[in-house]
Amino acid sequence: MEESNEPRPGDAAEHPCPVCQSERPDLSKPCPHCGSPAIEGAEELDAGATGPRRALPEGLFTVRATDIEPYVGLRYLSKLFRLMAIILVLLLIAEVITGFLTQGGLALPTLLGEASKLIVLAGLLWGVGDLAILLIDVGHDVRAARILLGRQAAHHLQEHHREMKKAATAEHPPDRVTDHRASRGRA
Repeated sequence: MEESNEPRPGDAAEHPCPVCQSERPDLSKPCPHCGSPAIEGAEELDAGATGPRRALPEGLFTVRATDIEPYVGLRYLSKLFRLMAIILVLLLIAEVITGFLTQGGLALPTLLGEASKLIVLAGLLWGVGDLAILLIDVGHDVRAARILLGRQAAHHLQEHHREMKKAATAEHPPDRVTDHRASRGRA
């Protein structure tokens, strides 16, 4: 198989095969070097296309947005805790205003103790809201890792089976098998 040095349509868009790393002119067709199947989601090579193509389809080695389901409950819980923290800060402001209006400067020691309690509680509630967001991110990361690991394992098994078929045909070519059977019958 000779390759010409003339430019072909899509030459600028050739990409390495994800399996054998040789130049693969069209990702939507099987690799001519190793026989790996067409890549799901790859665009077919258009003879008149002049623009660059994507090296790999977005869905093959990345997690699609549809793969990750939203954690609606945790998001609402986060908003609830943050809202409670904001309400506590507003109550603190109202208590300080009311204390100064009713008792004046005498309310300062009492207000400092109450303010410190409410500020700490509001901070804890806000932090719990942030932890809920962190749990959402951790859940997305774990789910994405499981999806990508599953895809990688399936790809590895597919390649292993292909190599086993190649090895089996290399060890026992069809002509030798028939000749061997024919020689058994003669003996």
